[in-house]
Amino acid sequence: MESVCASVPILAWPMAADQYLNARMVVEHLGVGVRVLARNGSVRGFVSSRSVENMVRELMEGEKGKEVRNKAKEVGEAARMAMEEGGSSWRSLDLLIEEVCRKN
Repeated sequence: MESVCASVPILAWPMAADQYLNARMVVEHLGVGVRVLARNGSVRGFVSSRSVENMVRELMEGEKGKEVRNKAKEVGEAARMAMEEGGSSWRSLDLLIEEVCRKN
């Protein structure tokens, strides 16, 4: 979430637990990251230093990286707007507080 709000593109290299789901969301759904793939092309397995280097270069200099960086800026701005006073996240938190106070 911090990376998204800061408009920073993500090099997703999940290791365990919920990181696989988070990586999928970041890469496939939000489009603000690229995925490090194992040597055999899968999402699990050995990752060479060359692969990491190539993915960093792609993210920082490549055409796909340019798309991801632009999308990260767009999504980051939307996230910041949602958190500002009157934004959708702000309103949702207000509604939650009202609901909790009403039940007490």
